[in-house]
Amino acid sequence: MRSPPFPPPPPPPAPRAPRRAAPRRRPRRRWELWRSPDGQPPWARPALLGVAALAGLLYAWNLTSSGLAPFYSTAARSMTESWKAFLFTTFDSAATVTLDKIGGFLWPQALSARLFGFHDWALTLPQCIEGVISVLVMYRVVRRWQGAAAGLLAAGLFTLTPVAASMFGHAIPDAALIMCLVLAVDQYQRAVRGGRLGALLLAGVWVGLGFQAKMMQAWLIVPALAVGYLLAAPVTLRRRLGHLLTAGVVMVAVSLSWVLLMTFTPKDVRPRVGGTSGDSAFSMVFYYNGFGRLGQSGNAAGNTFSTDGAAKSGGGGAAQSGKRGGITASDPENNPAHKLVGERLVRQIGWLYPLALISLVFGLFRSRGRPRTDRTRAGYVMWGTWLLTTAAVLSVAPVPHTAYVAGLAPALAALSAAGAVALWRAHRADGGSRAARLVLPAAVAAQASWAGYLVAGQADFAPWLTPLVAAAGLLAVVALGGATLARRLRARRRPLGALGLAAACLALLAAPATWSLSVLDKRYGGSSFDAHAGPFGSEPQGTFKLHRTPR
Repeated sequence: MRSPPFPPPPPPPAPRAPRRAAPRRRPRRRWELWRSPDGQPPWARPALLGVAALAGLLYAWNLTSSGLAPFYSTAARSMTESWKAFLFTTFDSAATVTLDKIGGFLWPQALSARLFGFHDWALTLPQCIEGVISVLVMYRVVRRWQGAAAGLLAAGLFTLTPVAASMFGHAIPDAALIMCLVLAVDQYQRAVRGGRLGALLLAGVWVGLGFQAKMMQAWLIVPALAVGYLLAAPVTLRRRLGHLLTAGVVMVAVSLSWVLLMTFTPKDVRPRVGGTSGDSAFSMVFYYNGFGRLGQSGNAAGNTFSTDGAAKSGGGGAAQSGKRGGITASDPENNPAHKLVGERLVRQIGWLYPLALISLVFGLFRSRGRPRTDRTRAGYVMWGTWLLTTAAVLSVAPVPHTAYVAGLAPALAALSAAGAVALWRAHRADGGSRAARLVLPAAVAAQASWAGYLVAGQADFAPWLTPLVAAAGLLAVVALGGATLARRLRARRRPLGALGLAAACLALLAAPATWSLSVLDKRYGGSSFDAHAGPFGSEPQGTFKLHRTPR
């Protein structure tokens, strides 16, 4: 029997057309600031400049009518008239008595007033610059950690934090503090990536300069930096401990430099220390402005006293009526469990609470089991420690002014941005589990529900905001859930995913953006006594419209 012939060999594959190489980008010249550096997406730098421009607009919009805090502005004027008053941060130009706190935050203000003359805008201008610097550094820090998209989102969320939008537009001490802490994290990040002692020392210097601006509040970041470096620096444990000890000595030396100056300068050639009957700088810093305030009510802690014992208005916590200047002992928001989520503070700082906490848990869970030096886990540990430490202290300490809670803003923005990007990537990943893909719609639902709850409490301010947040949140959850189902059915899911992402961003940003943009209306921009955006306490009520109030 004749065997069948062998099948003919398959035809050779057609030659593939050579792939066109991607055009090489022309190297960026030094002066081309609008172009992204090598290693960053082309859209990163232009988008960052747009965010920085928005920040500058919000902070400087009411620059010429920002107002003065009488006590601090009087000291700033005195510091422009005498270099001795400038050095010792005294209330009077004769340098007879200091402020009741370290006045390092007034040094930029006094220099600006010396340069431009004594005007409210001259005293506020340094805070506007400090705010824009903080936004730019937030981008750099989060970009190094989680990429350009997360960095831009973090910078945007920080810009649109209501208390920050008001604080950087007024002559308030906390502006300098926040800038110093963000710059400290920038140097810490360089240190922890390579085990660099020099960068860690610079981080300690920035924390010390923050101490000059707001005293012990600057030290709230120290546990986060110490834990992060001890956990993840790529050097031996002995070197890590040695680096931390050395940086701690530098930090304490810079922090206490003014206190030591007051302590070792003979009393007959230096001014008297304000805020204490013992003429002790240590007592003024660590008791009067520190541990002595624990357990006090907001107004009791906020009142400051001149040398004759009379309470002064507009000082380190001016005694003002109502909720605008502080809280009373009978105020339910003195309850630690209620303070940071209560009516007075939550709309200034708390829009991102659910997303930040979900992001922290998700990030730590996903990075479990990784090497000790893993940068992703180290970032979550550092930012999470900052957030939880600051929240714990603010829960038991008096908060006479809303600007105090601005210390939460960098950590909330960084965790929320990094978590949002990580959740989106997990949602899109082909090899991920179904549970990981469902975390994003669950987080959007929680975030939108929280924002809707907060918005409903001020429905008269922006009546269109409640239905907008509800509709955007519902659309995002349905679209993202539909994309997950389409994945199982092997159907096309890209349009649903893009729609869900856009709706989620709207649900995330609409409410805090509305509160922050309200500073463009002077009625809702806060004051030099207290930083707040939107309706707050005794501020005028009414529908918010984007127009500038005539002066």
